[in-house]
Amino acid sequence: MALTFYGYPKCGTCREAAKWLDKHDVPYNYVHIVEETPSKEKIEEMYKNSGLELKKFFNTSGLKYKELGIKDKLKEMSESEQLKLLASDGMLLKRPIATDGKNVTIGFKEDQYEQVWKK
Repeated sequence: MALTFYGYPKCGTCREAAKWLDKHDVPYNYVHIVEETPSKEKIEEMYKNSGLELKKFFNTSGLKYKELGIKDKLKEMSESEQLKLLASDGMLLKRPIATDGKNVTIGFKEDQYEQVWKK
């Protein structure tokens, strides 16, 4: 399956990650994370495949996260409520998210991309 890359054009980290993928000839489909926010089901699938805690999917440095006071609310929310919240606004998702249907990376760390996406 081709790589799906969820990014935001104004995000420097997203541009850096896309540049890395281009440099290493890794084909991907770019999805604007705000205009085409992944569904609750898609986020849940990525979460399950990632092996990470669900809180890692939140853009904790984002304005929306801070405005809504999500940090304090997360402890009280069920997994389903958290997934629904993430799917409600692409600005709440940490980015970029790259997935091939099995592997998932969140954010951009060159060594991680090297390990997961370089074929």
